[in-house]
Amino acid sequence: MVNIGVNRAAAGLREMVGEQVHLSVPKVTLVNRESAIATLGASEPANLVGIHQIFEGDVTGRALLIFPDTKSLELVRAVTGGELPLEEIIELEHEALAEIGNIILNGCLATMANMLQRNLKMSLPEILRGEPSIFFNLAPPPEAGEVVMFLYINFAMRQRDIRGYIALLMDMPSIAALQVLLDEFIERTA
Repeated sequence: MVNIGVNRAAAGLREMVGEQVHLSVPKVTLVNRESAIATLGASEPANLVGIHQIFEGDVTGRALLIFPDTKSLELVRAVTGGELPLEEIIELEHEALAEIGNIILNGCLATMANMLQRNLKMSLPEILRGEPSIFFNLAPPPEAGEVVMFLYINFAMRQRDIRGYIALLMDMPSIAALQVLLDEFIERTA
């Protein structure tokens, strides 16, 4: 389900950048927040940028698209066609990242919600910057919970190595609701 959602999101990103976007197969794990922070901290520099959205419905939580800070500028450069000077790219970074996050996170979550035959309401994207811990310790509402559905995806565009993480933070009642919805989906399709 995540693979289908991410592939649809990549199609939207492909339209923005005007070139083929290749994605690795998503790796999905359920971990506690400390493990998610440690995973990001071990493999990424301290300076990260993230796009954050709250989702609400039968399943409630937070969706995060997280990149190393240096990769975020490269992604904005790809979206703007690579022809703008660095000063203009920096000026457009906030808006471009919000739109990219909106396309990827909404595309992925909306596809999953459609497959589960449910609706999700998404907040406007918010840009965050800092160390890994700030992404997993955001103030409620909704409560982030102790469980992080951690998705790792490599993005590749032409000769650019752009990688990012998608993380979904949900509390235990939302994880239980998701499990029921997945059981219903499997029963319908089987």
